[in-house]
Amino acid sequence: MILGIHHAAISTPDLDRALDFYCNVLGFTVASRMDWAQGAALPDTIMGLRGSAARQAKLRAGNCFLELFEFSSPAPSRPERGIQDHGITHLCLHVRELAAEVARLEAAGIRFRSAPQRRASHASVYGHDPDGNVLELLEVTDDSHPFSFATLGPGRDGRP
Repeated sequence: MILGIHHAAISTPDLDRALDFYCNVLGFTVASRMDWAQGAALPDTIMGLRGSAARQAKLRAGNCFLELFEFSSPAPSRPERGIQDHGITHLCLHVRELAAEVARLEAAGIRFRSAPQRRASHASVYGHDPDGNVLELLEVTDDSHPFSFATLGPGRDGRP
């Protein structure tokens, strides 16, 4: 039985920079950290890789985790792909006071694709993390909206 989404994972060329952004700018907290050297069979087996080595951190925010990897082996590649291309397109973060959050993040150097777009029940905007990954900030203003945490049951406000 699937209970829900536990975490998303992002590969980054600079774990320290990503930790600084996700923790100090966005407010995530570090839940765990680990590293592994080449020859570690378990990570290779799980990920279907050969000779992997990486630094990893799992972060916590609200009702989920975010995992960050900095692989030193095999050599990472960064194919450019548009948001319209198949695959995961963005990470959506649930926020309160969207306009204030956008202003705070713009002051921290985050660029957004547009001004926040308001609808009757919610508002959102797309921006980028330091590695170019697309982030959506979403503020649900109507608890009857299907994306509201109010529809999830106990602990539904996005807090653990």
